[in-house]
Amino acid sequence: MTARLQGKACLIVGAASGIGAAVAARFAAEGARVAVAGWPRPRPVADGPAFDCDVTDDTAVRTTVTAVQAAFGRIDVLVNCAGIVRTDDAADIDDGDWQRLHEVNLGGTMRCQRAVLPLMVAQGGGAIVNIASVAAFNAGAGMASYAASKAGVVALTRSAAQAYGPQGVRVNALCPGWVDTPMSRQEMRDLAAERGIDEDAARAQTVARIALGRMATPEEMAAVCLFLASDDASFVTGAALVADGGARVPAAARAV
Repeated sequence: MTARLQGKACLIVGAASGIGAAVAARFAAEGARVAVAGWPRPRPVADGPAFDCDVTDDTAVRTTVTAVQAAFGRIDVLVNCAGIVRTDDAADIDDGDWQRLHEVNLGGTMRCQRAVLPLMVAQGGGAIVNIASVAAFNAGAGMASYAASKAGVVALTRSAAQAYGPQGVRVNALCPGWVDTPMSRQEMRDLAAERGIDEDAARAQTVARIALGRMATPEEMAAVCLFLASDDASFVTGAALVADGGARVPAAARAV
């Protein structure tokens, strides 16, 4: 490892599994002091603190941020990984599912970012990485509520980047495609049930749409987060970096 975050104080929210857990591990390996938070509470990383944090509860978010600030004296990097998924289409959106997706995916990102921004401004800068999704730009069937929530994350990111860039705070979004996580494996089970096929077939159909011919690993997404959080991205803010293995590349065959 290159120690690109040596001594940096980092808070990873949504670090119990998947991308968040991989980000926490990679940041610690790069020399960061890492606090993790989520619901349920993630395992501590490299002896750093770990917190229960329901991102739909503003009091819980602010309590967590205050505790991390007390433990480390500052927060240099925030990564917002907390998220959930449901499948629906525009004509059959359930109000409860819509509300829950937006409360976690968009509202949770907003609350964590809102709590951390004043601290970063006061200390003279920082970096925020919000996990959105390629669905924010390429919302397929069955992704109506989820895609809408993630498009909101991109918009929130860009607004914060413009507002707080002059104070030295960089805010970027990572927009993953298919990543091999517990969430995506549940989506494969749902897709298999919907199409009357087995999970291996559902996965094969999904991977066939990806130019690189496979899903990403959480560690690959952690590497992109590392770039956005580190000084390597010192002139990058307001970006929505798509890492989808080429799944959005247009089909080679043209319609007749």
